[in-house]
Order: sequence, then structure tokens, then C-alpha cells
Amino acid sequence: MKNLIITIISMAMATALAVLFFYLGNNTTSVAIVYILAVVFIARYTDGYLPGIVASFIGVICVNYVFTYPFMKLNFTMAGYPVTFMGMIIISTLISTMTSHLKLQSKIINEREKLLMEAEKETMRANLLRAISHDLRTPLTGIIGTSSAYLENQNSLSENEKRALIQNIYDDSNWLLNMVENLLTITRIRTDDTPIHKTSELLEEVVSEAVQRFRKRIPQAQIRVSIPEDFVMIAMDATLIEQVLINLLENAYYHGSSSTPTDLKVYLQNQRAYFQVIDYGKGISEEQLPHIFDGSPASPSQSGDSRKGMGIGLSICKTIITAHGGEIKAENHENGARFTFWLPLKEEGKDES
Repeated sequence: MKNLIITIISMAMATALAVLFFYLGNNTTSVAIVYILAVVFIARYTDGYLPGIVASFIGVICVNYVFTYPFMKLNFTMAGYPVTFMGMIIISTLISTMTSHLKLQSKIINEREKLLMEAEKETMRANLLRAISHDLRTPLTGIIGTSSAYLENQNSLSENEKRALIQNIYDDSNWLLNMVENLLTITRIRTDDTPIHKTSELLEEVVSEAVQRFRKRIPQAQIRVSIPEDFVMIAMDATLIEQVLINLLENAYYHGSSSTPTDLKVYLQNQRAYFQVIDYGKGISEEQLPHIFDGSPASPSQSGDSRKGMGIGLSICKTIITAHGGEIKAENHENGARFTFWLPLKEEGKDES
């Protein structure tokens, strides 16, 4: 039914335009072009080859019967008439067939791309599950082992040893809480079809809040903050961006040098706000660097402490930044690793008032 409606409306409109052009300019060529364009339109927006081919025959008959001398009759005895008639049929049919074929090819390509995207999502899900298994199992094992050691030896342990064991349980529990927050964040973004809710936020306040929350978790961490002196407003979900900054700062702390402060820098360039978290440790291995944001757990060669692993934290960072229309990357510098992400200063499609 859809094909029939599109064909009838398109040919009716083409005929109306052809009548207008013919009586204004008495030009059969313009009439033929109008019908050819109608055939292309029908072939593009209908299913299968038949509507376009039928429209081709109708168009050729209209041009030769209505708008070509002798009017209102087909005269194949005239010199050149049969050649023109057959030529128009062949050209219109070829155009219709090629348009339908290109549309079909485009559909096949889109389906293949969709399948590839689904395969990529499945890979990311598998990596995420592996990361969850790795990053949750290790601190849980640590909590069980430490608490067991405390219960079995509490009478023989000194106060300092007891405090150290309790501190280990506290650290692992705090890390697990952070992991749960990350999981809730990535689940909300990946399962919700609606865009994230953005509001205009003051850059300085977002950075300050993230640093304060990070320092509550790791009071001994040293951070050097550098932000623009200008009054900068950015459309974002402030809670999510703070989560990104906290994840990157924690990653920098556990992988950087304890004696060298972590740098958190923000600068503006090309209508974007760039955020950099720079640590001064061993950097990222060349093997791990290409896959650092896909949720893969740390390599076995790294420390067994779960906090030393990249885990899902960086995967959450990429998901959040992508949802904001930005990009994130990781690279090594001379004395460690550098993570950079950017956010647009204004939302796409919105002009400054």
C-alpha cells in the first residue's frame, strides 16, 4: 500500500509540473527530466524494484503520448520516434534499477555495521564482566583474609598490628564501595536510551568538588590543580564528570610516585574544555595502552592489589565522556602517564544567546 501511494502521488506531482513546464516553455526535455526525477524518487523511497520500473514505463508513455508531437497518440512510423521511445524506456529503467540497487546495498551495509556494533558491545560486556570478577574478587579475598587473621590472632596481636589489619579492611571496603558506585553509573548510562541530563555548571566548582571527594577517600594524596582564571560554564552532568575526575585521580595515585604530586590541569581550546590528569610513575605498558578503556583487568604481571589494576574505572570514564559528546585518551610522557579528556563548551545545536 505504501509503495502504491508513493508512486501515485509522485507521478501525479510530476505530471502537474510537466504540464506547467510544457505550457510555459514548450520544452519536452524539461518534461522528461521531471519524470526521470520522479522515477528516482519512487525508486529511492519504495521497496523492491517493481514500483520504480512501473513508474519508468508510465513516465515514458506520458512524455511520448501527452507531451510529444503528435499529441495524444503514439506514432511509431515517425522517423526517430521508436528510437526515442525505447531510449527513454531503457534509460528510465536503468536509473530506477540502479537507484533501487544502491538503496539495497546501503541497507546491507547498515545492517553489517549494526552487527559489528553489536559484536563490539558484546566484547565490551565480556571485558566488563571479566573486570568486575577481577576487581571485586581481590578486595573481597583481602577482607576475608585480613578479618580471619584478626579473629584468629587478636589476643597475640599488638595494637599497631590490629590497627594495620583494620586499616586494610577499611581500604578494601572503601574500594568496593567505589566499585559499586562505578557499576551503578555505567549501568544507568548504558541501559537508558534517553540522553544524560546536562545542566550548565561552573567549571571551578566541579573540579573543586571532585578534588574534595577524592581527598576524603585518600587524605594523604598530593594534588596540584591548575584551572583557567576565567568564569567558565560547561553543560554537563556534574556528578558524572566528578566521578570521572575521581577515577582518574585514584588511578594516578595508585600508579604514580608517592613523593610527586599528581597534576590536574584544565585549559580551554577551540570551544572545548580539556582536562588532564598526569601522574609520575612507571607509565602504561605498550601492551595495555590500546585496550585501557575497554574494561580489561590489569595484566597478571602487575601487582595483585586490586587498587593497582585499571579495571572498570577507566571503562566508566570513557562511557561518561562519550555520553557527553567528548573524547578521552591515555598516553605516556617522559615520567609517567597522562589522561586527557575534553568536553564541548556548549551543546551541539545550541547557539549562544
